[in-house]
Amino acid sequence: MIVQSAPRGAIGTIAGQPRLAVMMHEHTALANQFARAFGNARFEPIAPSELMFYVVLHHDAGWADFDRDPATDPATGLPYNLVETPAKYITVTSRLSPEFNQRQHPYCGLLSSTHSWGLYNGRYGLSRMVLIDKIPEHDRPFADHMLAGELARQQRLKAEIAADPEAAAWLDDAHVFQNYKQLQFVDTLALYFNRTHPDARGEMTFEHVPMSPHEDASVTIQPRQPGTYELSPFPLAAEGEFAYAGRRIAPEQHENGRCTAVLAAAPTVWETFRLVAGAVSLR
Repeated sequence: MIVQSAPRGAIGTIAGQPRLAVMMHEHTALANQFARAFGNARFEPIAPSELMFYVVLHHDAGWADFDRDPATDPATGLPYNLVETPAKYITVTSRLSPEFNQRQHPYCGLLSSTHSWGLYNGRYGLSRMVLIDKIPEHDRPFADHMLAGELARQQRLKAEIAADPEAAAWLDDAHVFQNYKQLQFVDTLALYFNRTHPDARGEMTFEHVPMSPHEDASVTIQPRQPGTYELSPFPLAAEGEFAYAGRRIAPEQHENGRCTAVLAAAPTVWETFRLVAGAVSLR
């Protein structure tokens, strides 16, 4: 689950400031909107499209059970927020996501597995955030066991894909990494909106956004006016509107350390925003 930051100037979370809780299927639905819009004359579209759209939409499917019955973080009085989730829970979600995706197609499982492994290892060198470093030493066995299992899974799935004449061409290392970077871009772009209250969003640069298997760009987002954000260079097929859902809950609204009933009762709210091209464009 993602718990959005408080509005700018809000004092503390324990004081009762409501926060937007975004379930992971709501996060991945936004990422999927970006994936379907990705690509133009300068940025190659995502391919194989339907399999990639599937894995983008389900890349965090392993969170489903935990999101339905989330544990409360005693430090905030809110559900655990994404990477603050204890290892005994988050490592399970990291394993279940590839398991879910591989049932659709081995390539979906492969990309989902690389996503899970990459989150703990700096996104294969693309990110300075290394989740494995945040895990306490006494919890490292949970992570080490899961990560070893994902490396083994990737080898099994690659063998399955290689045996399929149509799919074998997708295993080119440069193409797989291009797909991986496309997944990371739409994931982190969705997180930009999901994790941060609109009042607190500022300029941010996404590095290693693939234009082709061998060329990347750095894409900057910045608010232009309320509800409108500028991407430069612009990696999408057209300017347009996007939306995601969540529900507002206040700290300490839980029973027996779980927020299940509160989340179930909270009404769904939506944020809609528009992405437009900035002054610098590679199109």
